[in-house]
Amino acid sequence: MQRIKKITAIILSILTLSSVCVFGSAFSAGAKGTGAGLAEWALNAYYSGWSYVYGGSTPGAVDCSGLIYSYCGGERCGDPQLNTATETGSVSSGIPNVHGLGLWRPGHVGVYIGDNMEVDARGDAYGVCYESIGGYNNWTYWFKLAACSYTVNGWEKFNGDYYYYENGEYIVNTSRTIDGTTYYFDSKGRSSQTPSDTSSSSSGNSSSGGSSSSKPTSWRNGSTGEEVKKIQQRLKDLGYYTGDVDGSFGDATEKAYREFQKAAGLTVDGIAGSDREVLYSDDAPKASSGTDTTKPSDKPEEPTVPDEKTDETKPSDEDKENNYKNGDENEEVTKIQNQLAALGYFDIDATGFFGDYTEQAVKNFQLENALEATGIIDKATYDVLFGDSAVKNPNPTAAEAPAEAVKAAPVEMPVSTSPSEFILSNAKNQNYTDTASEVAIKTNKVTNKALSKSSPVIASAVTSSVQRTANAGLWFTLVAIILGAVAFVFFLRDRKSSRYSRYCAKKKKRVTKADLSARW
Repeated sequence: MQRIKKITAIILSILTLSSVCVFGSAFSAGAKGTGAGLAEWALNAYYSGWSYVYGGSTPGAVDCSGLIYSYCGGERCGDPQLNTATETGSVSSGIPNVHGLGLWRPGHVGVYIGDNMEVDARGDAYGVCYESIGGYNNWTYWFKLAACSYTVNGWEKFNGDYYYYENGEYIVNTSRTIDGTTYYFDSKGRSSQTPSDTSSSSSGNSSSGGSSSSKPTSWRNGSTGEEVKKIQQRLKDLGYYTGDVDGSFGDATEKAYREFQKAAGLTVDGIAGSDREVLYSDDAPKASSGTDTTKPSDKPEEPTVPDEKTDETKPSDEDKENNYKNGDENEEVTKIQNQLAALGYFDIDATGFFGDYTEQAVKNFQLENALEATGIIDKATYDVLFGDSAVKNPNPTAAEAPAEAVKAAPVEMPVSTSPSEFILSNAKNQNYTDTASEVAIKTNKVTNKALSKSSPVIASAVTSSVQRTANAGLWFTLVAIILGAVAFVFFLRDRKSSRYSRYCAKKKKRVTKADLSARW
């Protein structure tokens, strides 16, 4: 019995020590990472079919924040991750072209992959999901993780493809001449060929002899400086821009530059790169009289505050002139939803967010009221909706669409504007998954099937390097070897002990015979 206890103690000690060595080294090694590495890590989690486990942060079993933590460490939960971020921004204003950004909404975080796609560990019923951003899959903020580093200028390899970063973002729909070679970048930012030297910087068409790491070769929304002033002044001279020449490349400057690119027959991306040669040339096209240059500056418009004395249930004349469509979010959308609910077309709480469900409800209303079923609240639809002759839903309990209308739509996810609303609603952090409909599951299945046949990203993602998964396999291998060695030692010991016992028995037998002979 004592022998069995000793063997058990030795085995447990070996297992404990090997676990500490393998997993301890894995997590200390991954305490920091890169944005592209995080994006590949998240993609691998999706393609490997990782499970959702509340509180999990180890490869194969993670929750939403654990997916991020399992790669780069840092803060464990979504709210601290956002609060310690090195840079943040509103998703509604656009997500930068950066691999591996964090995404946040109340109670949930995810990883931005690029090309408007994200990966998140969503819940028990979904596991790890990979899908596009928009509709019911809305996010509030993007942020750069403090535990990750992000490329500013130069080449970045991601999922087997090469991307080129300028001013902190990878470039798309354009070309660059780098070390004498011209590279073309598609709408996803992928380079047309593998760079010969990934440490090279873009020379573009800049007149400066310095590298792009010290002097940018393109300017876009968010850029500042003297070159932006030159761009604004030239756009102003050509009649595209009417704002202040303040050196800040904002929304109005981007809009004006897009108008110029369109008029000049250039790629319309709003990025002032090598096409500035056309802008500064004598042949640069001037703005036509129909070009919209009414926006005076790049400063954001002040939000309008409704008059408390005004009856908010009644649309104003200005409201009637506006169109409301999928993706909008404001108080007028709330009024529309409440009115649709009163007429029996909308059977969930008003959120103020115009999503797929609202769009379907509008189509149903339009069909019943002999209007064109566009799903958009235009002036004609608005007038009928708030008029006395609006036809109510003939089947309000089912609230289903007649004829060609779709009978189900994802539940809408309203967008929050304050990070302080991060609240874990229950023990499993399921305030997102509890509201998702069966259509979300079907959408994921269709997306998976389509992606498996289309994108080269899939093949490279499957072969992404995942060091910690390999470490887990190494641990099992190491334990098997150690246990085998221990078993072999005890086998030899038992064999030796058995031989010694037989020797002693034979000796005792000989002594007995000699003793008997002496007595006789």
